[in-house]
Amino acid sequence: METTWQPVTEGDEGTLSSSEKRSLPDSAFAFPGKRKEPLTDADHVRNAIARFDQVQDVSDKERDQAFANLKKAANHFDVDMSETDWHQLGRRPKR
Repeated sequence: METTWQPVTEGDEGTLSSSEKRSLPDSAFAFPGKRKEPLTDADHVRNAIARFDQVQDVSDKERDQAFANLKKAANHFDVDMSETDWHQLGRRPKR
């Protein structure tokens, strides 16, 4: 699957305010069409990996895309990611 993620070089790393998150391009998110799980730094990538199975209202195709984006962002930010398939992160949202 081709990735859509592109690193965002503007702004500060760390916690994003609501207005900062709204101003990010779609390409900064694991789920670009839904604008879910911003991947703006290593902490956000780790968080997106940990919460992948908690994302609701997305299709398997969107999960494929998000996983490819996560892998690209993890590589960019030097985050260890041993999973080779999104199913290893979980499929069903946790309750």
